[in-house]
Amino acid sequence: MRENTIGRANVEDTPELKAYYKDLEKYEAGALWTVANKIEPWAPQSASIPVLWRYSDLREHVLRSVELVSPEKAGRRVIYLNNPGRRDVSAAVGWLYSGLQVMHPGEVASAHAHSASALRFIMEGAGAYTIVDGHKMTLGARDFVLTPNGTWHEHGVDGNGSVCIWQDGLDIPLVNALEANFFAVHPKVQQEDSGYPVDDMTKTWGNPGLRPADSKWSKGYSPMFKYEWEPTYESLRKYAAATDGSPYDGILMNYVNPITGGHVMQTIGASMQLLRPGEKTKSHRHTGSFIYQVAKGRGYSIIGGTRFAWEERDIFCVPSWAWHEHGNASESEDACLFCFNDLPVIESLGFYREEAYGDNAGHQPVAA
Repeated sequence: MRENTIGRANVEDTPELKAYYKDLEKYEAGALWTVANKIEPWAPQSASIPVLWRYSDLREHVLRSVELVSPEKAGRRVIYLNNPGRRDVSAAVGWLYSGLQVMHPGEVASAHAHSASALRFIMEGAGAYTIVDGHKMTLGARDFVLTPNGTWHEHGVDGNGSVCIWQDGLDIPLVNALEANFFAVHPKVQQEDSGYPVDDMTKTWGNPGLRPADSKWSKGYSPMFKYEWEPTYESLRKYAAATDGSPYDGILMNYVNPITGGHVMQTIGASMQLLRPGEKTKSHRHTGSFIYQVAKGRGYSIIGGTRFAWEERDIFCVPSWAWHEHGNASESEDACLFCFNDLPVIESLGFYREEAYGDNAGHQPVAA
């Protein structure tokens, strides 16, 4: 790919050069100028495309998997989301994986650990729980749960519960790209009872403005494994009463590690944003890949000039450096978007960049 610009590769092919390239191939080598413009683009060129996965389309197929495979044989009964541009790495966007996991009452998945960091966002059902390194957490709709890299974790649904579905989010593609992934099954299949009180991590670390005086947590991820929906939504409403918010994101709050104030895990960040009734944000773009799940309400997003209408439990993605804006379709109800992303990696490597859309009063033209 040649470019007629000073500083860019612009070498025309000749018979002599073609023969030279063939010679280099024999030694598993090549001439940089033949690929330089492709591997060093002027701006990020994401292979991912914007996708909206409608929950109403997927739910019956997720439930059908219960009839077809057991959690024992499947390991984890999950329907994963496949971005057309990232099928080779089973990613939903960029280097992030997403899937919908279903469990019936009385089912328990075996305990395991892996190098990938993981999260769960509960979509529907009652009676679900997760155990992370011996800490048991009860799960309700819209709760956000961490299973950080290297931790033993397992999931189940109480016998008196109901069918539960949640979104799994992981950095599997990233860890595989780094060739650093390990997976282990617990030697006793399930973790032994640790004696920790149920929901102890949230009760210990989830108190705004307060931290245990004798805390000694030193791990790189948040000790608050579960972030409950009710206090999250209450915090958004309080913040909305005190600020106009961002013209690009509305009322946006990050889930944080209470020890550091930083991201919840080393490779995955998460946030919840509120769009007030009738609110329409302006368009911007930034580096980093983002997967959104609609936690509340209905609305739309314009991503790369295409409009995607969404409602509660739908999932959509925004690829790196794609223009995007959001709108709340209701004039009376809030809309809330849960999001997880790879910002901890992007920021720690110094790759974050953001840009506002400057034309048309900050709004993209929408493709017909």
